[in-house]
Order: sequence, then C-alpha cells, then structure tokens
Amino acid sequence: MSAGTPSVPTAQALQDVLTAALLPTRLEVIDESAAHAGHAGANGLGFGTHFRVRIASPAFAGKSRVAQHRLVYDALRPFTEAGLHALAIDILT
Repeated sequence: MSAGTPSVPTAQALQDVLTAALLPTRLEVIDESAAHAGHAGANGLGFGTHFRVRIASPAFAGKSRVAQHRLVYDALRPFTEAGLHALAIDILT
C-alpha cells in the first residue's frame, strides 16, 4: 500500500484517487458499509468496506463495460489491501 493511502478506506480517499486517475466528468463515491454490517468483509466499524462508485469519464470512450470497470478497479487496487471488500460500479454516460 502506498504512503497516503488511509488504513481504512474513505469515500473521499477513493474519490481523490479516481479523480487523479480518470479525470471524471461526473463522480459520486458512496460508502455503503453500514448497510452491510455483519456480512462478509464488514470490519465492525460501519465504514470503509463496501462502496458504490458512480462515474463518467472520457477515459471510458470506446471501451467495453469490462474494460471500463477494470480502469476503476485498477485505480482503486491499493485500497483492497486496506479493507475495501466490495465495490459496485455504475458507469454513467
């Protein structure tokens, strides 16, 4: 994990990384961890494990849905070691 990546992921940290990596025209990062309390991957804190990303980016142009999702997953890879367990991605047009 790189320096500057928080020990527990936050919506703001994910947003900052996605903004730098993909230059989105629209971006919303929602921490849905509290709704998953007691489920697999929950950390007992109620935050930092389950996120939803709604994103539009010129980087997605001409790419398949799988390739678009891969760009998001690749940008957020450092957070998986920090506790990111589940990520729902909504690609916006």
